[in-house]
Amino acid sequence: MKNHLFTPYTVKNVTLKNRIVMSPMCMYSSHRESGMVEDFHITHYISRAVGGAGLIMIEATSVTPQGRISPQDLGIWNDEHADGLAKLVDGMKQYGAKTAIQLAHAGRKAVLEGEIISPSALAFNEKMKTPAAMTKDQISETIQAFKDGAIRAKKAGFDIIELHGAHGYLINQFLSPLSNKRTDEYGGSKENRYRFLHEVIEAVKDVWDGPLFVRVSATDYHPEGLDVEDYVEFSTWMKEQGVDLIDVSSGALVPAEIKVFPGYQVKFAERIREGAGIDTGAVGLITSGIQADEILGNERADLIFLARALLRDPYWPRTAALELGAEIEAPKQYSRGW
Repeated sequence: MKNHLFTPYTVKNVTLKNRIVMSPMCMYSSHRESGMVEDFHITHYISRAVGGAGLIMIEATSVTPQGRISPQDLGIWNDEHADGLAKLVDGMKQYGAKTAIQLAHAGRKAVLEGEIISPSALAFNEKMKTPAAMTKDQISETIQAFKDGAIRAKKAGFDIIELHGAHGYLINQFLSPLSNKRTDEYGGSKENRYRFLHEVIEAVKDVWDGPLFVRVSATDYHPEGLDVEDYVEFSTWMKEQGVDLIDVSSGALVPAEIKVFPGYQVKFAERIREGAGIDTGAVGLITSGIQADEILGNERADLIFLARALLRDPYWPRTAALELGAEIEAPKQYSRGW
């Protein structure tokens, strides 16, 4: 029986040794609140490279100080950040993993002192701060910040860039009519609500010719919000712009009750892959090698993004290989126990 999880995957000039991706997860561990890489990040990410993941994508990394989800988030708004990230990249690559960074801006979901910004002056919920509606200058400055972040990501040596357009953060806020009530060219119609993401992609592509992924929330879980068919259309537009893969998650734009079960988001990845004709990554309570291999074997997605499973077991790829009867090479330092 053919094994799919441990087959290589090539996107542009980058080849992953397998289809296992460490999904970006906020670690809230830049304890000096400077956005800098700390010892924790070195240990955390390099251990997953040792464990055999094909691609390590580090957490949401903010393109501006104002765009952090929390004061403890990683940043990429100055060159010192790039220097620390380069050390992290070098460490991960020593163990055969390819590397990615998720460029992000929290928008109205930032939990920070001072002003926060969003497409419209609408709070996420009654407990969170009401943002200021972004001016045209702030929109332009933020697009430039994504571009500058991409320049620094390239300097740091990352193989892949992902734009965080999911989970109710700034790009997602522009896309959804629930959070975007603007009456200018950045609001109203679907094309106008897509304009901010369109301009971010174009700005990043000006300085980045490597693989480009975008994470999306394929449904708002709200009757007046976006659903997966909207994201089929958005993903078609992204493909036309040169985006290589859609990393498909869901929810978190507005408070909602979500029924979760193993693989509950895979159907969204499958629909976008089929409808837009673009590669997708599947995420969401994927826990076993057999489950992951089924998703790939039935062409429901092209990559498997793992989050909690890799927090519990840094060596999940080896666990999955044993389950599937596949052989993977151990780091030489670990070969006696492998």
